[in-house]
Amino acid sequence: MSSDPSAAELFSRSAVASALYVKGRAPRDVGLSGIGAAVEAGEGLLWIGLREPADEVLREVGEQLALPARAIEEIMSPHRRPKIIEYERLTLVVAITVEIIHERPSFGDTQILIGPGYLLTIRRRFSASYGDLRALLAESPELLERGSDYVASALLDLMADHYVEALGQLEARVEGIEHQLLLEGFRQKDIHSLYRCRRDLLRVHTVIVPMVEICRRLARVDTRNIGTDSRGYFREVADRIQRVVESVDSLREALAFAFEASMMLSQMQQTDITRKLAAWAAILAVPTAVAGIYGMNFHDMPELSWTYGYPAMLGATFAVCGLLYWRFRRIKWL
Repeated sequence: MSSDPSAAELFSRSAVASALYVKGRAPRDVGLSGIGAAVEAGEGLLWIGLREPADEVLREVGEQLALPARAIEEIMSPHRRPKIIEYERLTLVVAITVEIIHERPSFGDTQILIGPGYLLTIRRRFSASYGDLRALLAESPELLERGSDYVASALLDLMADHYVEALGQLEARVEGIEHQLLLEGFRQKDIHSLYRCRRDLLRVHTVIVPMVEICRRLARVDTRNIGTDSRGYFREVADRIQRVVESVDSLREALAFAFEASMMLSQMQQTDITRKLAAWAAILAVPTAVAGIYGMNFHDMPELSWTYGYPAMLGATFAVCGLLYWRFRRIKWL
């Protein structure tokens, strides 16, 4: 195997950690050139964690691990959707990560390569760290005996924690939109905000839903490279992610209900305004009609010569207007 200096330098830059965990010993760092020997020795669990690696690094690591050419091509490609690929002696799981940045979801991908005696993780466009899990692995020797498939289930469970965290932030955003729509009414920019939020929830739903089936597939008996003892952990992770999916669906429905309720409130307000305008129009129609009649300047109008004709006409007009006003107030149009 070649150990090109440039490849080794790139490996040191992109490797978050490359440690060999052996029961009863402290974790030992393994360089690029020592990966193949560490795996062949089979003394413990080798966990190689890479972040935004170059293709040269992935190609060299793949050669050190004796990966199939197809697997090397797969890990060199970024992914937008979760997937699982089973090879003869290893399993590749592609998980889409979600984190909220400036109130908008940001998506990355983490590839988990489960092999005999080793675990390769490749992280892209995701800022969270797996350091806590590494520390737990170093402090709990009994976990080493469970193998790389157990660590993979713990990684997926950690990603489920990030899903829950992102869900909490999205839920707070949805509550803010509901408060705006239901209590203060909506404006054009609020409708745009609601549409963006529903679209973000749809994007999160799209990338999380396949993870449920992937974890359930890893929990099945016919899955390669997954031990019997680890299958139950994948089943638990599937149940957790399923609950997140259901919560995302609930948030989408809540936004739809809030929008419908806001539209109904708006229609009720418009109807109330229309009734008030119609009531005042009916009241004002009486003096308008009277003024129109007397504005036609007919010569023979007997009441014009009557002493009380003017006040009587004003009194009758105000009486009719008052009656209409009382009637409209009674039926709550005013």
